Amino acid sequence: MGEKDVEKRLCRRFRIPGATISYRVRRLFSPGSRTEEEFCPLLDLSRGGVRFLTQKPLKFRSRIRLQLSVPGERVTLDLSGRVRWSTFHAGQSYKYQAGVQFEPYGLEKGQNAPQTLGKLVMLETKFVEPDNPVGPAAGGGPAA
Repeated sequence: MGEKDVEKRLCRRFRIPGATISYRVRRLFSPGSRTEEEFCPLLDLSRGGVRFLTQKPLKFRSRIRLQLSVPGERVTLDLSGRVRWSTFHAGQSYKYQAGVQFEPYGLEKGQNAPQTLGKLVMLETKFVEPDNPVGPAAGGGPAA
């Protein structure tokens, strides 16, 4: 593995078959209740961020609210984060893919709820494949 191939992420990425992301970009002067896109396919996920397909390009560093829907789970996971990258996804039904880094977990305003981290750890335990980790070749962009 060359220097370019070194995994920079601190958290292990995993896939959840059939999982989707709904999101809205947080703006200063607009109501925050409108979802911009629903049911975007999840590509991979970690405790620190998510990579998913989207029809719209997302602006770097935009603040974003996400809802992660997992098949078989009754409740969606609500997360907030910042767009770290967005790139064209040539030749696919979704035009773009994006990487979002989650805000820290804690009890302060703007942070993700600590229990959400617990739920992500449970999902990681359930879906991570120790013999076949999601590596840089599947990443498509910088660390998220």
